[in-house]
Amino acid sequence: MNVSVVLFTSDLRLNDHPPLRAANDGSRQVVPLFVRDPAVDGAGFAAPNRLAFLADCLRDLDAGLRDRGGRLVVRHGDIVEQVCKVAAEADADEVHMAADVSGYAHRREERLRRALETEGRRLHVHETVTTAVTPGALTPASSDHFAVFTPYFRQWSQQRLRDTLGAPRTVRVPEGVVSGELPSRAGLPGLSHGLAAGGEVAGRKRLTAWLRSGVAAYEDRHDDLAGDATSHLSPHLHFGTLSPVELVHRARRVGGPGAEAFVRQLAWRDFHRQVLAARTHVATADYRTKHDRWRPERAAREDVAAWREGRTGYPVVDAAMRQLRHEGWMHNRGRLLTASFLAKTLYVDWRVGARHFLSLLVDGDLANNQLNWQWMAGTGTDSRPNRVLNPVIQAKRYDPDGAYVRRWVPELAELDAPLIHEPWKLTGLDRAAIDYPDPIVELSDGLARFRRGRDRE
Repeated sequence: MNVSVVLFTSDLRLNDHPPLRAANDGSRQVVPLFVRDPAVDGAGFAAPNRLAFLADCLRDLDAGLRDRGGRLVVRHGDIVEQVCKVAAEADADEVHMAADVSGYAHRREERLRRALETEGRRLHVHETVTTAVTPGALTPASSDHFAVFTPYFRQWSQQRLRDTLGAPRTVRVPEGVVSGELPSRAGLPGLSHGLAAGGEVAGRKRLTAWLRSGVAAYEDRHDDLAGDATSHLSPHLHFGTLSPVELVHRARRVGGPGAEAFVRQLAWRDFHRQVLAARTHVATADYRTKHDRWRPERAAREDVAAWREGRTGYPVVDAAMRQLRHEGWMHNRGRLLTASFLAKTLYVDWRVGARHFLSLLVDGDLANNQLNWQWMAGTGTDSRPNRVLNPVIQAKRYDPDGAYVRRWVPELAELDAPLIHEPWKLTGLDRAAIDYPDPIVELSDGLARFRRGRDRE
């Protein structure tokens, strides 16, 4: 076989890349291809933070390929049309790509397979590139997917993962295949000021540092808001600059409670992806509808704006929302708190919050984002759909000294804990001296008690 095309999607790496290994081993030449698909823009997923991170990833991938004698071919347009054009230009026999789980990914794969077969070419779709375990590999006796995490995790933990693959030493790209210009984050509007750098090199450095000095304490510190003791690897998993299979193997080699807790989070990621693969509609629809009536959009408009801008009057909620805007990332405990506040306390449709998160999160993964939002809203896979996270109780538990709030809500920096989490208890001149809003809603046993008239249109 002479030439194969490797279509990169959300697997922007050279290490542990089964499609690239198969193409490189089976062909004399390989075309590494990335297609910038306008359908992604049309669906609203081309958020500035992710476009910037993507640009970093593509430049890093191109540099890695050039170190090995190759290069990345970049095209713009309908992904099926562009793959077929490149395959024809290179006279390729096969196209290799990673499997994915969204409804769009399923349709893309089927369209591409049909188009290539019409031209006498073959499509090879490789599993366990973006997941540790294939989404459909584990099923209960009564369904095509697991709806509860714990039994899924028991089976997931018993699976023997494939061995990891090293990066290729050389990649030979045929001459004459034209590439467009690599994108750059320079000039992109609306970027978060604290946005991290993307790319496999950056991801592997962060992973090495995390395994060396962070993962051991993860079990004890993963909910510590101020300690910032999570891995920050989620953007690299989303763009595939790191392999989930490799992460599981390397964490297990470290061992200990921290590594076990980290592996459990990787299993949660696989869990959500197997749910989305089996029920693609849950990207926009309730997994388990409660037949609730969310507050009307007009009635909730001011509260939603306050939530987005970090001025709800609940310091830990506002701190998390400001972190999101500044970094394009948010601590996981903050994600749970802010989602609970919007969906359960303000009683706003979870889709409103999910859209806002996707507009900013650099790790805005459809499966994780939508299904975690549904988990908190009570419409997802949670076995306790009525759980509500009280922001004051949570703040005192996970930010006991108030350091997280001081970092992101500087107008409260002079207050000591626990008062920093309840600034409305200040009186007289002390309260007047602080430029911070009153709570937009009162709490009663963790549930919303809206001020008179707030819900009237």
